[in-house]
Amino acid sequence: MAERAVTASAGVVQRTMSAVGADRLLSSVWGYADSTLRWCWIPRLLPSWCPTSEDQLQTAEDMMLSCVDSTNSKQYVPISEGTRLWTLTFSRDCVKDRTPLVLLHGFGGGVGLWAQNLDSLSQQRPVWAVDLLGFGRSSRPRFSTDAREAEEQFVESIEQWRAKVGLESMILLGHNLGGYLAVSYSIKYPGRVKHIVLVEPWGFPERPDTAEADRPVPVWIKALGAMFSPFNPLASLRLVGPLGPTLVQTLRPDFKKKFSSMFSDNTVSEYIYHLSVQTPSGETAFKNMTTPEGCAVRPMLQRMEQLPPQIPLTIMYGSRSSIDSNPCSSIRGMRPHSHVEITTIRGAGHYVFADQPEDFNHTLLKVCSKVD
Repeated sequence: MAERAVTASAGVVQRTMSAVGADRLLSSVWGYADSTLRWCWIPRLLPSWCPTSEDQLQTAEDMMLSCVDSTNSKQYVPISEGTRLWTLTFSRDCVKDRTPLVLLHGFGGGVGLWAQNLDSLSQQRPVWAVDLLGFGRSSRPRFSTDAREAEEQFVESIEQWRAKVGLESMILLGHNLGGYLAVSYSIKYPGRVKHIVLVEPWGFPERPDTAEADRPVPVWIKALGAMFSPFNPLASLRLVGPLGPTLVQTLRPDFKKKFSSMFSDNTVSEYIYHLSVQTPSGETAFKNMTTPEGCAVRPMLQRMEQLPPQIPLTIMYGSRSSIDSNPCSSIRGMRPHSHVEITTIRGAGHYVFADQPEDFNHTLLKVCSKVD
């Protein structure tokens, strides 16, 4: 609730500043500072200030995947301009002719978070798990500061990856930001997608116009919202340096619980930490695609009618999640002649696939079985 209040209050402050012309000056200053700090001295200081490195991220991911028994391959798939997408592939001979399932993680995620799902899902069809451009172990290039162009960079990276690995078509699953990108990709490349599965998707609702009027916000929260709005979402973890791993363990003990059947130590929190404090590339793109209220600058609901009606759509939510599921009704209304299935996983929060992995896997396998 407090987080929503902060993001809503930031919108009030920004509009006030805009009226007096101060927003343009501050935007220029923050833009210069953000670019200079992020791409010049921060990456060089990360090994000494933040206890992380690409090797440590690799080690943390290996630990996350150590409980996955199915045979798999790992590779960097080169796409364009020297960038690469880190990819896990599960393909047994007996199922290699079935439509592959491609997994796109959410904001700040990585392929290791599918650890409780990969064995089960790969028994019935090939499975490809990808670190999105700018996240995980994939390349972390500069993204455009324009929301439309940044989204296009994500989408094109997925298409270039698909062409490189040789997939003719796929079942495309996306969690959080990955769900937003899955639909954006399917609108542009509909012939490559046989079914879309959205898991707790981000970026669909319209920006709320009455948030401030409905919820009084204290002045101190407004001030904090304005002060922190220029920063990337995960900047605090970099700022605290060596305290970062402890901060993750303290603020997100739920991650350890989600994977308690696999790990009893801090394997998960260490993976989350190393994912979060690398050079902020996709993180910065996400910030530029997001309004102060946390909504998408370009809400996907405004474009759902561009999605061809022949592409089936399944939306999965957790019963204990705080994510707004109301867009589901809107999507159904926009697609009266299409298959739109909405499923709720009981006892699950936002990370449905980790909170209730058995129910999630069973439900997803049923969905995929309708494809082939």
